[in-house]
Amino acid sequence: MLPSDVVLSKVRPEALRAPESGIVELVNAGRDREDLIPLWVGEGELPTPALIYRDAIKSLEEGETFYTYQRGLPVLRHALAQYHSDLYGRPFDSERFFVTGSGMHAILMALQATVSAGESILVPSPVWPNLAACAGIAGVEPIAVPMQFSEGKWTLDIQRLKDALTPHTRALFINSPCNPTGWVATVEQLAELRSFALEHGLWVIADEVYGRFVYDGATRAPSFYDVAEDDDPILYVNTFSKNWAMTGWRIGWLSCPKGMGQVVENLVQYSTSGTAAFMQRAALGALQNGNEFLQHQVMRAGKARALLLEVLGSHSRIRLSRPDGAFYLFFSIDGITNSREAAFKILHETGVGLAPGTAFGEGGKPFFRLCFARDMDQLNDASRLLCRWIGD
Repeated sequence: MLPSDVVLSKVRPEALRAPESGIVELVNAGRDREDLIPLWVGEGELPTPALIYRDAIKSLEEGETFYTYQRGLPVLRHALAQYHSDLYGRPFDSERFFVTGSGMHAILMALQATVSAGESILVPSPVWPNLAACAGIAGVEPIAVPMQFSEGKWTLDIQRLKDALTPHTRALFINSPCNPTGWVATVEQLAELRSFALEHGLWVIADEVYGRFVYDGATRAPSFYDVAEDDDPILYVNTFSKNWAMTGWRIGWLSCPKGMGQVVENLVQYSTSGTAAFMQRAALGALQNGNEFLQHQVMRAGKARALLLEVLGSHSRIRLSRPDGAFYLFFSIDGITNSREAAFKILHETGVGLAPGTAFGEGGKPFFRLCFARDMDQLNDASRLLCRWIGD
């Protein structure tokens, strides 16, 4: 038997360099605590409602356990087109939608379709770390473009994106509403980003997973769909995880310009070979029957956001931005520069699980991410414990 160091020496360098998740690291350290208040990952405590999972049960009972359409069940793809038509007020062709084995799978295929090893992709940062890690494994260079944080607000300087452009850049990744900062791009910014991408022949990978989690009376966030033509080189990645409490189901979708159908089908074939039919039936139930549940989730998150802004926002040592979208509070504590080290201390001394900002790339080091798609009692307890731990 070969020793482990010899085995590892034979592994691809890109795979060896894949970073350990800075979020999962904390989760693994504290998941068994009896007093745990888990606010570190992007999910609430509500299980998938019966109006969704009963369709999966029915599918299994009817024996729908065989290979299925690589692109996704036609009925689900039609439902995705109708969902988008209702949301954006114009018709969508079902041929542009593809069912994926999670939002992460959609991102993976978007990268595979657009960027080759040795090329690069521009990524505003801080941002959810999986895109950059996924790119690195594929031999693609993720170029972090720092966002600015001042006076309690995150902003994207598009000139910084332009300055970061290289001859090897092939794509631009835009996550709006943003995980973790809560930044939401305006229609005007999206139009400028589209023009920038078209001018330089770049693909846009648009992560609009949190597009329904917006507040202060809005029903959805601005989208590239508001400014783009149907044949623009924009790939939209999305998931059923957040809107309908389906994180564990691992099902999402990818929206592509016309003509990419066979390309995407091939990428599905050589990655997952399709998403299980019973999971797709549950996703169909979410689209057809889950609107009230989705609205309840957003309303609940809005109340939680207000609570945290009032309690944590009034603490003299806490600096935070008011999130316009998504369901995270991204904050720093005066005197703390390394959030990874502090997150472990907070976990061990209070039982509150936070994601360290170090997990979210450049600019995130002094920050913490708190998921507020949670029960109000949990958030009240967490706020009290955090304020006590921080002190005056």
